[in-house]
Amino acid sequence: MISFESDYNNGAHPSVLQHLIDTNNSQSASYGFDEWSESARQKIREACMLDDAEVFFLVGGTQTNATVIDSMLSRYEGVVAVTTAHINVHESGAIEASGHKVLTLPSHNGKMDAEELRAFLKSFHADPTCDHMVWPGMVYITFPTELGTIYKASEIEQIEKICQEYSIPLFIDGARLGYGLMSDECDFDLPWLSRHCDVFYIGGTKVGALCGEAVVFTKDNVPRQFFTIVKQHGALLAKSRIAGVQFDALFTDNLYFKISRNAIEKAMQLREVFKKSGFTMNDTPTNQQFIVLSNIQKEHLARLIAFEIWEPIDESNTLCRFVTSWATTEKDIETLANAIATISEK
Repeated sequence: MISFESDYNNGAHPSVLQHLIDTNNSQSASYGFDEWSESARQKIREACMLDDAEVFFLVGGTQTNATVIDSMLSRYEGVVAVTTAHINVHESGAIEASGHKVLTLPSHNGKMDAEELRAFLKSFHADPTCDHMVWPGMVYITFPTELGTIYKASEIEQIEKICQEYSIPLFIDGARLGYGLMSDECDFDLPWLSRHCDVFYIGGTKVGALCGEAVVFTKDNVPRQFFTIVKQHGALLAKSRIAGVQFDALFTDNLYFKISRNAIEKAMQLREVFKKSGFTMNDTPTNQQFIVLSNIQKEHLARLIAFEIWEPIDESNTLCRFVTSWATTEKDIETLANAIATISEK
């Protein structure tokens, strides 16, 4: 069965696998000191145009979010995010488990509104009882968002400016970073993003790697003993080459961006397939597309294609998510089109 359920249901890009094979018989240092991790760090610095950026490799997104947030907050601080943020909804309380509350703001199609952030911080600091409350110590946004939308450069600039005014870091979750940057609606690039936040990560798990995320601290601001904190979170790979080799391949000859573009192109084709068949949908500019299916259509299509049930709309209709990736092919789209043809009249 063809799957559009997620963007991490394939293995790894062939170039990543080949690099793993080619280096397999070579011995290396451990814990991030291997030659491929260092090569990958340098390539990422060059891609970000930040010579002094500090780069660390962790295994997965939830682990990365929990580790970075815990490392940058004091014990009395929380992290500000929108209600739909991954750390607030789909990470099993990982942030709270580390002792930090997620302080939520309204979600506007997945995005944070800068003026609402300003009003929240202003109100907190004006409250004479604020010492009895969880202090906002960081702002967290995702790019692209959990709803497949993306921030404009001006929106990130506004959020960053407010963070600077209140001396708190801006953390950008980039689990799907490549898909956001390669969207037709994105008006900035990786170097720009690197200059407009304090820390972000480059998602590998969803973009061509077997696993792995590259955390980038951008302003000579690595938390004290971050290496130790990573290990405390169970996030330190002894066999660090596993991540290093993969990112070394992904950041050779712009592979990361080339394969990210494939997901965008296939998502636009997928969107067109549904539109031609008259389905209602929430258009997004990235690789996540949200389609309204009647419950009967949903049941029939699920027998032919794997996709994610997102949320009920009413008693008769359901919003469903279809996700493309670096590995989605023309044949996959054709198979989907044929399947849709069998259910569009139901």
